[in-house]
Amino acid sequence: MSTAPLRIAVIGAGIAGLTTAAALARRGLRCRVYEQAARFSEVGAGLQLAPNATRLLLRLGITSIAAAGVRPFAIQLRRWDDGRLLGETVLGSTCIDLYGAPYCTLHRADLHSCLLDLLPADALSLDHRLVRIEQHADETELNFANGARAIADVVIGADGIHSVVRQELVSDTARFSGQLMYRGLVSADRLPCLPSIPTVALWLGPGRHCVYYPISAGRWMSFAASAPADGQQTESWTEPGDIIDLAEGYSGWHPEVQALFSAAEEVRRWVLHDRDPISAWTSGRLAIVGDAAHPMLPFFAQGANQAVEDAFVLAECLREAGRDSVGEALLRYQHLRQPRVNEVHRRSRANQQTLHLSDEQRLPELQDNAWLYAYDAESAVRHEVVR
Repeated sequence: MSTAPLRIAVIGAGIAGLTTAAALARRGLRCRVYEQAARFSEVGAGLQLAPNATRLLLRLGITSIAAAGVRPFAIQLRRWDDGRLLGETVLGSTCIDLYGAPYCTLHRADLHSCLLDLLPADALSLDHRLVRIEQHADETELNFANGARAIADVVIGADGIHSVVRQELVSDTARFSGQLMYRGLVSADRLPCLPSIPTVALWLGPGRHCVYYPISAGRWMSFAASAPADGQQTESWTEPGDIIDLAEGYSGWHPEVQALFSAAEEVRRWVLHDRDPISAWTSGRLAIVGDAAHPMLPFFAQGANQAVEDAFVLAECLREAGRDSVGEALLRYQHLRQPRVNEVHRRSRANQQTLHLSDEQRLPELQDNAWLYAYDAESAVRHEVVR
């Protein structure tokens, strides 16, 4: 059995890729991250990070989660027209007491920056778009659009819903959901009417829903508002949206919701796609994580959280693997992750409908989320816990 250090290539420098690199480094495994973009651009969007992810990120030393983010008091479910409270899940210090880690809302760019700071400068290659993978008996060759070539013992695809690495495992297509999300940020000083106590406010109405919450230590309010996609199926996180179209779609909704949209200076349109679960996340020396493995709709607020879990489980599985046992380690990762992720994926799809019911939905009590929030990805590897 070879004792030489594993040569690990991570394809994609988003949240999934950078968390994977950081989790590998924490276990003494070096990697190189290849990113197709020539430079990083700030994506104006918020994230909800639950205890199942924050406990892991804190182990990486990202203590700035608390400083850059917000710990909401609760998730509140409200009726679209009169603002009546339909349900509430208490968070705040109660969440820490129960699960040992906080529930946080933060700017995606803040988390990305924190993860990027953990990566050695010489471990990142920008402007490297993967175009071809060649698996050989004892190594894998990567070919990039710029003519560069790399050799790796392990290739981890963290390259999103249109993953090149995934294409080596399965031939499938993204599934159009029929919906889009308008996403935007509003400066908090433009919203004097909003509650002073930080909450995740989830407004449900006929055929639509809107969620908003504070980020960046409360300086900004991040919002996402669903709408029918009207047959437009092009997927993009950054396509400009029309504030007038957004406001007209929410005509008659509560003044608090309308005030939020009125204060927005710009919005982005995100046409929503996911993919069906697949049986193979790995083949030979290849594996996939995050949206490359399980792109899901954003209606359960677990996409980034599950990517963080993937990263830690994969790092644990690889920590003692040699070049001759990579395949076995990757299969173990797949076995541990798939049942749990498939359940989260199922709930994300189901919520596409239930989040549009105005009075029939309820929020679980905090303790009812133990199956999700109490899960410790590293401990799951040691004890072979798959759910």
